[in-house]
Amino acid sequence: MTLAALTRRPLSRFSAAAAVAVLLLAGCTESGGSSGGGADGSDSGGADQSASTSEAELPLTEIGTSAAQELPTDPATDPAYSTYYEQNIAWGECEDVDAEGVECGTVTVPLVWNDPEAGDIDLAVARIAGAGEDTGSLVINPGGPGGSGVNFLESAPFLFSPEVRSAYDLVGFDPRGVGRSTGIECLSDEETDDYRAQTPGSDSAEDRQVAEEWSSRIAEACEANSGDELPYLDTYSSARDMDVLRSALGTEKLDYFGYSYGTYLGSSFADLYPERVGHFVLDGAMDPTITMNELNAGQAEGFEEATDAFVQDCLDHVDTCPLKGDVAGGKEQLQAFFAAVDAAPLDSGDPERPLTGALARSAVLMLMYEDGLWESGRQALAAGMNGDGSQLLAIADTSAERSSDGSYRTNSAFAITAVNCLDHPGVADEQWQEQEAERLAEEFPTFGSSMGGDNCAPWPVPPLREPAPISAEGADPIVVIGTTGDPATPYKWSTSLAEQLDSSVHLTYEGNGHTAYGRSGGCIEEQVDAYLLEDTVPQDGLTC
Repeated sequence: MTLAALTRRPLSRFSAAAAVAVLLLAGCTESGGSSGGGADGSDSGGADQSASTSEAELPLTEIGTSAAQELPTDPATDPAYSTYYEQNIAWGECEDVDAEGVECGTVTVPLVWNDPEAGDIDLAVARIAGAGEDTGSLVINPGGPGGSGVNFLESAPFLFSPEVRSAYDLVGFDPRGVGRSTGIECLSDEETDDYRAQTPGSDSAEDRQVAEEWSSRIAEACEANSGDELPYLDTYSSARDMDVLRSALGTEKLDYFGYSYGTYLGSSFADLYPERVGHFVLDGAMDPTITMNELNAGQAEGFEEATDAFVQDCLDHVDTCPLKGDVAGGKEQLQAFFAAVDAAPLDSGDPERPLTGALARSAVLMLMYEDGLWESGRQALAAGMNGDGSQLLAIADTSAERSSDGSYRTNSAFAITAVNCLDHPGVADEQWQEQEAERLAEEFPTFGSSMGGDNCAPWPVPPLREPAPISAEGADPIVVIGTTGDPATPYKWSTSLAEQLDSSVHLTYEGNGHTAYGRSGGCIEEQVDAYLLEDTVPQDGLTC
């Protein structure tokens, strides 16, 4: 798969210190090495807590109330919401979407779900119409949070079989706060360049201070530019929006395919509307029971294991690999390269934008999502270790959807923070956060130092959701997919979600990289296509 194809599948995790805008198809989290305490950045009073204290024994940041999680009535049958549920989408031409046959439109939803009189927002939607006579609509989400479902339609030819594309209208949408859907505004393009280049990746006190300053700066900018929208960007609100989209598409049940964070969005919809679950595929599953800190820790471990696999693959290609020795030695060489570039950025061919350590980490981190890129990644790494940073910078920029003119195609680097900080509370103890950051940096030395701390401490809106299991009792069968070597949504998360869901079917792909459908070489695709096209539910526990 080419770099261009990969970036059309937004990836799922954004490390503020290493990959500010790697478009991840995952349920992700930000990091940044911040050591803040509660949602207001204050110390929660646990100064005598030790690093050995279990997270389960510590209080979480104070949690507010989502405007969408619990409503007194079903909006679909409540006259107060009838204007939203009686919409028809006016399909027309699209701008800046590189996909044949794509059409665009809008769907209007309430900004505040428990107060439909408080104003509206428009969601950008797009479709590629199916060629068959009896088509339905398959809504797809690429993850993030912050990934553009409209742009994701550009990936349809790479992911979905001709049979699926014929049987379904493929429908993507930008969730509230994302991209074309009244996307939040935070830093300028020039400031985003600085953020990506400057946010460090080590666990030194100086680097943690820089990361904390960027977290505060982003929070202040988002509040100044988009403060009215920030309290209503949680996933339950987006799940309610999907029910309006379902109605506008003229279907009683929603057929849905979610990657990475898109699995969290899909399971949240199923939690609210189990009776409206149609064909549901959740690939690269998120676990709704975990905290922000557990997200960070799971991904720190996942990316360390992915680095092991990447380095071993590199060493197996001795003619092109710049690393030598065994895996442990190769990882030490990679980490030494990052440290050297921290101290002396590399020439990239652009005198205004040398390759910094942060950008080098961002590029290598992106490679962990797709083992099909490892060959080109070896070449870029070899060039970097020989003093030429141009290839690694190109990978980092491609992952961030940065154009050659310096503009960014989406706001995903900041939408991810806006959504994650509402969806996932963390431990409300400053000392524990510091010690946990130190633990991740020590146990997972390649990227762990960029994944600890409380990046949401300065965020102006508190988290709105308790970590809790989702059963979706009464829903039709839901297919949950996990990849054993997935760094961004570790395999155990898919196992956990499958155990929670009342009607789940769990499929396992034994391989490296993020998500399975479209990457597994046929084994997962055959099972999922039979489910989507023939209503044949896969065998639970199938591994391939």
